Amino acid sequence: MKGKYTIMVFPDMIGKPRKIIISKFIVQTFTILSCLFIICSIVTSIFFTNRYIEMKKEVAEIEGFRKETKIQKAQIEKFAQRVKDFEGQMVRLEIFDKKLRIMTSLEDSENSFHKAWGVGGADKERSESFYSTSKDHSGSIIGGLHEDLKHLKLQADLQEISFQKLDEFFKDQTSLLSATPSIWPTKGWVTSRFGYRKSPFTGVREMHEGLDIATRIKSSIISPADGVVIRTGRDYGYGNVLEIDHGYGIVTRYGHNSKHLVKVGDRVKRGQLIALVGNTGRSTGSHLHYEVIVNGVQVNPFRYILDNNLDYY
Repeated sequence: MKGKYTIMVFPDMIGKPRKIIISKFIVQTFTILSCLFIICSIVTSIFFTNRYIEMKKEVAEIEGFRKETKIQKAQIEKFAQRVKDFEGQMVRLEIFDKKLRIMTSLEDSENSFHKAWGVGGADKERSESFYSTSKDHSGSIIGGLHEDLKHLKLQADLQEISFQKLDEFFKDQTSLLSATPSIWPTKGWVTSRFGYRKSPFTGVREMHEGLDIATRIKSSIISPADGVVIRTGRDYGYGNVLEIDHGYGIVTRYGHNSKHLVKVGDRVKRGQLIALVGNTGRSTGSHLHYEVIVNGVQVNPFRYILDNNLDYY
């Protein structure tokens, strides 16, 4: 039949065959639709396969970003905690600094200056934000850290200046302590103290401007503090006399010596041998006449000697 297809169906060997007639147009249309369906299926499969691969890559990248972000958050929070700890240390340093200044009377001195302390824990809301549920706002955390670091930099600079002033003070105090005649210049017995006494030569009441320390002739005389020798000579009253300038307006004088072991201009240290005890000048026996002179005025040496045993050293 023209324009048609005939299909013969045989159910079995003895069954009656059946004839199916299909239009050629229908067969062609079905074939075309089948081919189109197969092509569309292949194209769709390729598209979705590629899309799946791309989405898988994107998911992997997103997971990588999430992991990296999580690590960065942990690092930021760890750094934030370290900043807070450092702030706490700076506050403790400030407290220690104030204690030192009170102890050294520098707190109210003209060199003291106002310090803007108290960074640590000052902004409670921002500190809590480091550990709150709003951790996605890394920018705000970093911004807060930046402000804290600026404040800490200012605080550290001020603290450095303060400690420099304290260091200068303690260096000066160390120098002052080294220049203070705080030990006995020789070993012996104090036979005459500082103050008014009856003169052993005239019997008249007179001012004795030092200490007389009786001891064996040629006993050692040591410098009671650091200083510079400014005089070695002979005087009618003092006999062989030696003087040391310790700075800060303090001078010590040693009279009746038998021999000087240093010369003018020599720098001496506390405990250094400077002379030998003698009986020169206006003296009744071997002894050392020891004076402490502050700003040109004789003062009681006992004010400076730490071990001020009146009888023996």
